[in-house]
Amino acid sequence: MNACRPVRSFFTPPGAWPGTSKVISPLPAYDPAKKTVFVIADAKLTEMFDMLAPFYLFNSTEKANVYIVAKDKTPILIKRDLFVMPQLSFKQVDSMKLQADVIVIPALSIRDEHQDTVLISFIKKQFTATTKMLTICDGASTGAATGLYDGKPITAHASDFDGIKSHFDKPVWVQNVTVTKSGNLFSTAGVSNAVEGSLLVMEELFDSETAGKVAAGIHYPHAETRLQHQSIALNGSNKFAVVKKILLRNNRDIGILLTNGINEITMATILDTYSRTFPASFRTYVLNDSVIVTKYGLTLIYTGKNDVKGLDELHLATPASFSNAEAIYFKGVKTVKYDSIQHGYLFNICLNRIGVQYGKSFEKFVKISLDYN
Repeated sequence: MNACRPVRSFFTPPGAWPGTSKVISPLPAYDPAKKTVFVIADAKLTEMFDMLAPFYLFNSTEKANVYIVAKDKTPILIKRDLFVMPQLSFKQVDSMKLQADVIVIPALSIRDEHQDTVLISFIKKQFTATTKMLTICDGASTGAATGLYDGKPITAHASDFDGIKSHFDKPVWVQNVTVTKSGNLFSTAGVSNAVEGSLLVMEELFDSETAGKVAAGIHYPHAETRLQHQSIALNGSNKFAVVKKILLRNNRDIGILLTNGINEITMATILDTYSRTFPASFRTYVLNDSVIVTKYGLTLIYTGKNDVKGLDELHLATPASFSNAEAIYFKGVKTVKYDSIQHGYLFNICLNRIGVQYGKSFEKFVKISLDYN
């Protein structure tokens, strides 16, 4: 089990984009007065929270041009039947003569030495003496493959740490920290620590006041960016909690309703956390169109069906927009609402609910899977 990968219903076969939708994604706006942040993506697989959390957080500063960039404009699979359009291809970045102030590298499809040479070349070309680079989770493997971390500290998801380290012996591999830093090179531990990595980079790129406002906006539960971390790998006992849950058939068919303007980090937290509960199914619903646009302008493409048969619970990331027509459509289905008035860090809210539903042992499994320790 690769702890950084979404699991269960989150996968379709390699080359999953069916190519049936002709979605035109306009070039995003560029403000030369702002810093520029590139979040690298891979159409084959990009870990969802690793990608969408930094995208949301850096956008929240209102001081950055933030783009998801990929080798080409092939939609990126983030969940079965759900794709996100990269905003810029490498060629478009070059033609626009854009230069990154920050490069964010999420966990991508390749975690060993067999990296995509085009992607590695793009990163190295964009990296300058003033560029800040942040690898997130198993994105450490791509960062290590650039050679830029040779002799520098780097970390990764605790459960995948040894496997990645075995392929790259030149960086200095460390654990028990949420974020490593050496000059302009940063790296984070597992999935959830994308938040800490983004906040720490913001503090240097802008200032602590900006980072503090962003942290407050997501109800980050610490007064300062937390650096202490327990690197705990999944073990047999944790995995037994999963087996026990499945054998006892303590599974639910769950879904999430996506609507225009949806908050990227809210969506990613719900999807990435509940994907790790091994539900009987985890469905996405987009009722009014196959294409929606998120809060900060990402284009999401839905290719599935809106079948509610057997659905146990529906998660509402934007409950205020839940219409009467939608309530009728999902009649009889329990709704789980994520209101801003909850004033809590969403990981904690989700994990506490999972603990109530499935027990503390299973909650612990999900926390370790997220590297939230």
